Amino acid sequence: MTAAMRPSISACPACVAAPGAQALAEQALHKDAQIALSLPTIHCSACISTVERALSAVPGVRSARVNLTLRRATVEADPAIMPDQLVKVLEDVGYEAHELDAGTLSVTQNDRAGRDLLMRMAVAGFAMMNVMLLSVAVWSGATDATRDLFHWISAAIALPTLAFSGVPFYKSAWSALCARRLNMDVPIVLALVLALATSLWETALSGHHAYFDATVALVFFLLTGRYLDHRTRAIARSAAQELSALEVPRAIALRDGAEVQLPVAELRLGDLILVRPGGRMPVDGLITDGRSEIDRSLLTGETLPVFAEPGRAVSAGEVNLTGPLTIRATAVGRDTSLHRMADLVAIAESGRSRYTSLADSAAKLYAPGVHILSALSFLGWYLYSWDVRTALNIAAAVLIITCPCALGLAVPAVTTAASGRLFRKGMLIKDATALERLAQVDTVVFDKTGTLTAGTPELTNLADHDSHDVAIALALADVSSHPLAVSLANAARAAGIAPADIADLAEVPGYGTQGTWRGQRVRLGRAAWTGAIPGAETAAWLAIGDCAPRAFTFTDRLRPGAANAVQHLMRQGKRVILMSGDTEPVVAALAARLGIPEWQADALPADKAARIGQLQAEGQHVLMVGDGLNDTAALTAADVSISPASALDAARVASDIVLLGSDLEPIGEALTTAQSAIRRIKENFRIATWYNVIAVPVAVIGLATPLVAALAMSLSSITVSLNALRLK
Repeated sequence: MTAAMRPSISACPACVAAPGAQALAEQALHKDAQIALSLPTIHCSACISTVERALSAVPGVRSARVNLTLRRATVEADPAIMPDQLVKVLEDVGYEAHELDAGTLSVTQNDRAGRDLLMRMAVAGFAMMNVMLLSVAVWSGATDATRDLFHWISAAIALPTLAFSGVPFYKSAWSALCARRLNMDVPIVLALVLALATSLWETALSGHHAYFDATVALVFFLLTGRYLDHRTRAIARSAAQELSALEVPRAIALRDGAEVQLPVAELRLGDLILVRPGGRMPVDGLITDGRSEIDRSLLTGETLPVFAEPGRAVSAGEVNLTGPLTIRATAVGRDTSLHRMADLVAIAESGRSRYTSLADSAAKLYAPGVHILSALSFLGWYLYSWDVRTALNIAAAVLIITCPCALGLAVPAVTTAASGRLFRKGMLIKDATALERLAQVDTVVFDKTGTLTAGTPELTNLADHDSHDVAIALALADVSSHPLAVSLANAARAAGIAPADIADLAEVPGYGTQGTWRGQRVRLGRAAWTGAIPGAETAAWLAIGDCAPRAFTFTDRLRPGAANAVQHLMRQGKRVILMSGDTEPVVAALAARLGIPEWQADALPADKAARIGQLQAEGQHVLMVGDGLNDTAALTAADVSISPASALDAARVASDIVLLGSDLEPIGEALTTAQSAIRRIKENFRIATWYNVIAVPVAVIGLATPLVAALAMSLSSITVSLNALRLK
């Protein structure tokens, strides 16, 4: 009997619509695994198609989708598919990949705040147009019952609109008042409530004037400014949360001699853990067996891998390169170095959250003044006329016409224009107050590896070697994934050299590669292993038989625009400091190469954050430019921070500004633009102040009708926006 002909039992329509218990059990059993991968090196649509095509070609992968903004791939696959397989597939097509904990990241996927603001703005805009149409009839001379009907219809539109669209302002104002302070939203809410109450009272008493149109227009203009401000930056996510997501979700534990794959949360102190080549350390521990090389660049910034042997300590997040290692766990869970770094970042984030924007600073002076002025207007008119209705109308008019709509737009309008200008230069502003903080910068701290340099070694002396030496070195380099070997192989192939015919090729974990060429043993690797005496330069040594070893020397290639960016900043009078986890000779050489007078080597993540704290204690305003996990705490601790788009998620999230390209030169332009933006913001504050100086007397003497209030408010908003556009 076929599946189509198999009889089924139907008890009720609901039973037909819902799957049975057995079907649900089968679905749960065969539910696809969700795998999240960080892809720090993708940068265009071609990268997206290449990655998706490579992942989809893996047997067992149901779907693969790449988000270019987040530099992340989401894969639905058979439960048997391991993330390590997908990472290897992407590395084979030329893309760096790291597994992320999809559960930890799930809360950051949706831009709920942006959608919420847009929806409230759309409702306010639609309501404003309708109320304005009704107001035209009143302004044109409608009287008595017709005027009252139009006012009641306007009230029916305005009341639910203000209740829904004004929620962001009500929440902000309430939070400020609970903290016993004033922000820009306090006078806005007071104006809305008083104008609405006055308008309802006037309508109930068949009065001539109501402020429904002005209140709805005010909410629409302010929501527009707030949405523009939101769109200039990426979704706000916690860098500490991103760091936690980088922890390896699973590990291979050795139990009674057998390999058992366990969630990292189930590991305990003293457990023996197997880390295969290409895998990341799931815990802090000591190596008990095996020899290899470890890539520590993401955590410490060291350019070259370090030799790993029994007895050496390793940290969570470091990458095992060449040979399998067995480690004994000495710190697990929240006690690992990766989590300690996340704690550093969380502390720095809480410190930065205390920053006060220019708009809120202005509100501290502006809000009390407006409230006092409105109260004095009410008191003066009441004592003059003994008419509560007239006094309340004029007090409401004062609040509306002086309502900080222009001040509320002063910052978003400028930041939107400045952000657009910097975006065209290759920089994305993520944080609302980043430009204000950037304009105050007097000290710039650079990381080295991956920031000022590309983080990949570059062969410097290929021309000094005979072609047959290079051919032998190429054949040996092809066997290894060591960064120096990869660089040597790429340079040799670019020079048109073919690999020599070498037998018995093999990699010796932690040392290098070896084989047999024309009956002679050949080796490429560490100086001591090849019989060479190490020098000050970074080098891979080639030994052919009993001949003296030859050195292939390397340097870390500078990022495009690095030298120009440093010189531009120093010409502006900025203090420039280089801080790196790399060794002292390497850091000193780069500092001399770029003309940076101050530098610090062997800096751990906590050292970088502490140094920035010290500079801030001296009164310096610090810009941090970095890209690695080891920079995350420093990026968050600095007054303002920049990271390249190629940085890992944690570093990009911790930063206020992201460099969209590989060129560092726009950094100098960013500081200049930020200073111009702050000048425009202050000009907007002055425009808003002069507007109030002119408009307030009109309102106080009782000449501010609802039409005058609405027009004056709109005129001030348009003037502020036009001034902001001068940045372009």
